[in-house]
Amino acid sequence: MKIAKDVVVSLAYQVRTEDGVLVDESPVSAPLDYLHGNGNLITGLENALEGREAGASFEITIPAEEAYGNYDDNLVQRVPKDVFLGVDEIEVGMRFLADTDQGPVPVEVTEVGDDYVVVDGNHMLAGQALHFAVEVVAVREATAEELEHGHVHGAHSHEGGCCGGHGHGEGEGCCGGHGHDHDHDHDHEGGCGNHGGCGCKH
Repeated sequence: MKIAKDVVVSLAYQVRTEDGVLVDESPVSAPLDYLHGNGNLITGLENALEGREAGASFEITIPAEEAYGNYDDNLVQRVPKDVFLGVDEIEVGMRFLADTDQGPVPVEVTEVGDDYVVVDGNHMLAGQALHFAVEVVAVREATAEELEHGHVHGAHSHEGGCCGGHGHGEGEGCCGGHGHDHDHDHDHEGGCGNHGGCGCKH
């Protein structure tokens, strides 16, 4: 069976930045399962997988435009410090969920002033090309439930992350939810609005 829209694909992979830093991987023994053609992978990787079969292996470099896009300065915002509700001490590197018109978007604190905080809503890999080494472990038909929900269910299923079309960072790894950038314990939930209004809380 060839990889096409609405089939389930199991992938083993490694993904690195241009300078060789490993940001995510999934071995053959625990591959990533995803539903092809439903926005569950970044565009460049999904296009490269189209038409391939189980047993295929390849390497490819995906440009930023087909991964997480170019870095957008407009996603960096300065907001009042006193609207971060319930957070006693705000530190650089903390992450919050911002309430936007498009739904919750993770943002990272990049600067803390006396009465303001600068947050960055860019994906952690925005502006970077990503190099993938990929092996197609298996390809199968999707179940009716998987087609209805638009993603695969299971221990190694993918619902966002670094390869994911919907992934934007928090609690997600590069391809399959195995986060490698969260080396701190400052993860929070709450709302940081697009227009300077924040209601961030633990």
